[in-house]
Amino acid sequence: MPVISVDHVWKHFRRPHERATTLKQALLAHVRGRSGYDEFWAVRDVSFTLDKGQTVALVGANGSGKSTLLSLIAKVLRPTRGTLSVEGQVVPLLALGAGFNMELSGRDNVYLNAMLLGLNRRQIRSRYQQIVDFAELPDFMEAPVKTYSSGMFLRLAFSIAVHTDPDVLILDEVLSVGDERFRARSLQRMEDIRRSGATVITVTHTMSTIKDVCERAIWLRGGEAILDGEPTEVAAAYLAWLRSLDAAVKPAG
Repeated sequence: MPVISVDHVWKHFRRPHERATTLKQALLAHVRGRSGYDEFWAVRDVSFTLDKGQTVALVGANGSGKSTLLSLIAKVLRPTRGTLSVEGQVVPLLALGAGFNMELSGRDNVYLNAMLLGLNRRQIRSRYQQIVDFAELPDFMEAPVKTYSSGMFLRLAFSIAVHTDPDVLILDEVLSVGDERFRARSLQRMEDIRRSGATVITVTHTMSTIKDVCERAIWLRGGEAILDGEPTEVAAAYLAWLRSLDAAVKPAG
């Protein structure tokens, strides 16, 4: 049985295209039947399944539906149409540090954030030093996180998340956290999680990451799944499409 099953999923949003600045303008728009909103589909009829232990990348330009699809899989959003099922414990890294309290210390935020991700106090105590060492912050754990640099903040948030026991790990553009050395360790940690049997689904614009880490890639364009296959093949097709766009707008001469 697949760990993730996405079956003809659509997601619809409304976004304002004009804003009434006066009561008169609002009343006129209402009388004329203008809703003031654009209707658009961020995800369009997408279907795929992911098995236990697979690592899959979502590829596509900004606005192609990647983050929306991750939010649907993470159950942050619900599909407008279609069905979507996810088995097991899901750890979504959609916004690193979203559960942090800036006034609390790094230590307190480890406990707070890890509990939000499903660990109990005993589990957190047993992994606390691993989390600190991975984030490379042993001298800063008693300081409020509001005093951290952005890199320190993101490293701690990432370290907490990858030291849980996910059945499904969802990563949205978080593999660029830290310097090259930390990124290499992050990729290795992802591989360790995959080998433990977890399914990993990630969004990244770094094609080398897709080729090195993932065994499958899905290209999204305009909310639709254009190509689903081997990472090298998908990355090549996506990059060729980007080059065609650049060529189309390149001035002659």
